[in-house]
Amino acid sequence: MTSIAVDPAGQIIELGDSFMADPHALYELLRRERPVTRAMLPQGLPAWLVTRYDDVRAALVDPRLAKDSAGLHRVFDQVMDDERERVLFGRELSSHMLNSDPPDHTRLRKLVSRAFTARAIARLRPRIEAVAAELTELMSARLAAGEVLDLLDEFAFPLPMTVICEILGVPDERRNDFRGWSNMLLSAAPVPQRTSAAMAIAEYLSALVADKRARPREDMLSTIVAASEEADQLSEAEAVAGAFLLLVAGHETTVNLIGNGMLALLRNPDQLALLRADPSLVPGAVEEFLRLDGSLNLATMRFTTEPVTIAGTEIPAGEIVLLALGSANRDPARYERPDQLDVRRDTSNLAFGHGIHHCLGAPLARLEGEIAFRVLLDRFPGLALAGDPRELTWRNSTLIRGLTRLPVRLAG
Repeated sequence: MTSIAVDPAGQIIELGDSFMADPHALYELLRRERPVTRAMLPQGLPAWLVTRYDDVRAALVDPRLAKDSAGLHRVFDQVMDDERERVLFGRELSSHMLNSDPPDHTRLRKLVSRAFTARAIARLRPRIEAVAAELTELMSARLAAGEVLDLLDEFAFPLPMTVICEILGVPDERRNDFRGWSNMLLSAAPVPQRTSAAMAIAEYLSALVADKRARPREDMLSTIVAASEEADQLSEAEAVAGAFLLLVAGHETTVNLIGNGMLALLRNPDQLALLRADPSLVPGAVEEFLRLDGSLNLATMRFTTEPVTIAGTEIPAGEIVLLALGSANRDPARYERPDQLDVRRDTSNLAFGHGIHHCLGAPLARLEGEIAFRVLLDRFPGLALAGDPRELTWRNSTLIRGLTRLPVRLAG
């Protein structure tokens, strides 16, 4: 079931519950018949959906598809009929580099990127390996005793969350709270619930940024807050929004990479056997997990600053555009057997975007993913799904592609 509900007049595709449970069935139809189409998000936001690889890749670097948060809010005001729905798109957490265009984007990314150099990420390997080992040690006795564990709760979430919080200098006691706020904010839940989550995050991070500014420590957030380049320093709003982006992106990408990737492996025992026999395939397998079911289903929103023609369809100025990364990564025009897991596949993907907005934390997510799969495969050779995979559920989000839980056990 594809969740296609077509408005006879406007031919609008509704991205509802079925789409969030399985977007790939809809994407297959759209790539073939309607590669650029009108769509409606659950909160009532109209948009244009782009689904083919070549079109998505080109659109990711098209300067006419802007990301400036102020301009995006003006578009929201024009296209959203219900004032209550606009509450969702508050400005407290939006003044970061992902929601900006040059020259602001250039300035913001330059101030933050020094903390994400290849050398800086490589230095994190021993600590990531230690955290992964600690988590699997805690899991080991329980699995050996026959318990069913949620791999997301026990491993996929705490690994990247511990790492990004240590990097940024975020105290331990609010990490689970932040997971709940993040899940709610990125979901398709009712607007008041998401607004409440946004307010909680903004309040917490505002206090944290103020503390880092007053009492800087040896952590990345203190460095970012104090960062200046040519006498240009982050404003308070930019620092809070930047901390939000790094915390959310710093754990969401890896949580879902591990969860989605392990599900794919456990459902494809031949591919799992290949990885166990040859661990050198793991880095390439991480790319394949990202391609097959990446953490982001849709790229974050863009809007047209002038009319733009994509695949023969003209999108007027002042329209929201959604680029379907999950669809592009399964386009048969780009990939052979696109719906099949192949850990020996050697190709690139758009899971982390493309161009100036390519995910700054992609090297960290890849490193965490590589370590996670190596440790899990080595420590738990008998790991198996617990229960019927058809009963697994996906998060209530059009943006994020991730499971709500992944129950596992040791095969007897």
